[in-house]
Amino acid sequence: FLTGVSDLFRSGYESASKHFNPADVEVNVAGRSFLVTGANSGIGKATAKEIARRGGTVHLVCRNKERAEDAKGEIVTETGNQDIFLHIVDISNPKEIWKFAEKFKNEHKLNVLINNAGCMVNNRELTEDGLEKNFATNTLGTYILTTALLPLLEKEADARVITVSSGGMLVQKLNISDLQSGNGTFDGTMVYAQNKRQQVVLTEQWAKAHRNIHFSVMHPGWADTPAVRSSMPDFYQKMKNTLRTEAQGADTVVWLAVSSEATKLPSGLFFQDRQPVPTHLPLASTHSPPEDEEKLMEVLEEFSQKFKSTSPG
Repeated sequence: FLTGVSDLFRSGYESASKHFNPADVEVNVAGRSFLVTGANSGIGKATAKEIARRGGTVHLVCRNKERAEDAKGEIVTETGNQDIFLHIVDISNPKEIWKFAEKFKNEHKLNVLINNAGCMVNNRELTEDGLEKNFATNTLGTYILTTALLPLLEKEADARVITVSSGGMLVQKLNISDLQSGNGTFDGTMVYAQNKRQQVVLTEQWAKAHRNIHFSVMHPGWADTPAVRSSMPDFYQKMKNTLRTEAQGADTVVWLAVSSEATKLPSGLFFQDRQPVPTHLPLASTHSPPEDEEKLMEVLEEFSQKFKSTSPG
């Protein structure tokens, strides 16, 4: 069980990892294809590197070409794995995601999708499509990319989808009445937490609908990543000596992506430190009625189709 906030820091990882079985991740994944979004820094890059070390073909999906090139170079140099491919896509741009996915489906196979890209924008900003930026990236972007690549994943044995969420979602109940945070005072941290709750709901819903793909969602703990430094500067200054390393934050993502142990557990669960943990705190009123969860899927599907129809081809 999630016994407390302290588990999310480095000390929590160190005590949890005493119970890990190192053999779980000592596997060769040559011939398997992995796509990691937000792979140029932080947990995404650490994950991509660990998969590359194990021989996997890794597709890095990044927004910034320059940083992406640097990350790719670093991964190839450190792992000796040449099968690293780069795709420049902005996950907050639905049309771009559709276009990328259509092209990717024609050129590659895919065994494991890792939805790691995310953002925490502390002021209400709109994308060029008029979407609130956190929602566009964390929820809609994750929804469209996954939905668009499901047919590709369906073709493979042992296909998996892993979404990097956050324990912040524990403080939020699914709220479908204001997906773009247009009402009331805008609080970036709470909007992010709401998006992360939405990702948990997505994972549970997909797991029900697609039985031959293994879905999971996880909390990396609090890690020292560029995203934490830039979006939570005060928290970072206070806590920097207690934060996990990027590799510690990525450990459960890697475990979910490569180990045979992960898929022995049911699809649709929320993980922390290689263990399924509850998605609600004890006594918290964060449970939502099933119709709200279905409604979220309907609304996201409508959004996604709207952006699909306008894309060429």
